[in-house]
This record gives sequence, structure tokens and C-alpha cells, in this order.
Amino acid sequence: MTPILAFDIETIPDAHAIRTLHEFPHEIADADVVEYALQKRRAQNGSEFLPLHLHRVVAISCCLRWSQDKVHVSTIGSIDDDEATVLRKFYELIERYTPQLVSWNGGGFDLPVMHYRSLIHGISAARYWDLGDGDFGDSRDFKWNNYISRYQMRHCDLMDVLAMYNGRANAPLDQMAKLCGFPGKMGMDGSKVWSAYQDGQLQDIRDYCETDAANTYLMFLRFQLLRGVFNPTEYQAEVDRLYHHLNAQPQAHWQQFCQLWQR
Repeated sequence: MTPILAFDIETIPDAHAIRTLHEFPHEIADADVVEYALQKRRAQNGSEFLPLHLHRVVAISCCLRWSQDKVHVSTIGSIDDDEATVLRKFYELIERYTPQLVSWNGGGFDLPVMHYRSLIHGISAARYWDLGDGDFGDSRDFKWNNYISRYQMRHCDLMDVLAMYNGRANAPLDQMAKLCGFPGKMGMDGSKVWSAYQDGQLQDIRDYCETDAANTYLMFLRFQLLRGVFNPTEYQAEVDRLYHHLNAQPQAHWQQFCQLWQR
């Protein structure tokens, strides 16, 4: 089977970038630098959501389904890895498995953020950026199906596809997952990540990101049923495979996730 890599990222405001662009002196605390940017953004458009190039990636979580019966959900790297290391490891996964990427709004947020951050760090990701002119044995196939083009399925942005590429029809992952009987978000969302990070709760952020990756993968399985790739028996077998994998994990967030799962 083609490996599937459902992923999600969590970000915080990049205090260093804001400091650089606005020439703040080093003695001003990061929290004050970020608050300045948030207030400025709020005054401009009523939202504290910063431009994508001012986000810093603090977690990338993946649900990888590969081989005959293997599935695994985890956050890339260790909790002490810096942003550049995590990004490199993500692209290494793509080079190793050449998976179909699956996201919810990955084309609108996750991947553009990762592009900007990779550019800043000087990271090379030749396999990911292959558009048919690469040096890989199957590079010619990437001319017609690559990770970058919106209407190709090597990256399946479920939110974009299900909305027929109409932003006015977009639905949030949390609500769609819950409507399909999956757990959805549990106690945290993107708006709370910055405050959680300031409180030293990076592990909680990583755990939350993992559950979003699992929800995304479950929605992809339902999508595969919708489009006839799976029949009901095959679909249920894939859902059960993930459930049994997660239910065997000792971490509290997976135990809660499985308890909320309306099986």
C-alpha cells in the first residue's frame, strides 16, 4: 500500500522574528515583544492571528500507516529538539516513505508555515519539492502528482477537498470529527498553545498535536470510504487497527482519546 502520513503542527509567535523586524532591543522580554505584535494585529483586523511567516513550529505530529498492518502516532523528535531539527526529520520521513500526505487545512496553514520556516533555517527538502525534475527514480511521476500542487492528491488537504476548494464552505476538524463519532479536540486548541508554552507545558502541546493527527487520519479513513477506496469491512478494519494501537498506549491523552471515541 502507499504509506499514509496524516500530520498536524502547532506553532507559537516567533519572538525573535518580531524582534528583528521591529528592531526591539534584546532587554525587552519575549512575552512583551509578542504582546506588541498581537495587539498591533488585533488593531489591524480584529484578530490576534499573526501572518504565517511569524509563526514558529513547536510540534509536528504524525499518524503513519505503512506496510501491511503497521500504524503509529507520535510527535517528531524529542521535546528538546529545536525547530530546524524537527523540520528536517519531517522531510526525512517523506524521503524515506514517499507517503501520501494528509492534513486538515495543511495547504492553508501547516505547509506554508513549514515552507517559510525551512527557508529561514536553510533546510534542503528535495523529495518534498520534487515537481517532476528531481533526481529520484520516479521523479517523472511527480510532474503530474506532487506535494505542492493544490489539485493533486499526493497531499490531500481534506478541508480543502471536501469544501470543493471553496473557503466559504470550510468546516473545522474538531466539529467534523465529533459529528463522525471521533473524539475531536480534548481541552486545548490552537488559541491556547502560546499561553501553554509560556507555562512550560510543551509536553501537553505535543500530546494535543498527536490527537489532532489521529483525528485527521480517522477523517481520511472516512473519506476513503466515501470515495469507494474502502468497502465498509475494509474501512472498519482500518479504524479498528488504529483504535487497538492507541488503546494499548499508556499515555493519559491516548486513554482519554479512546474513552471519548464513540465506537
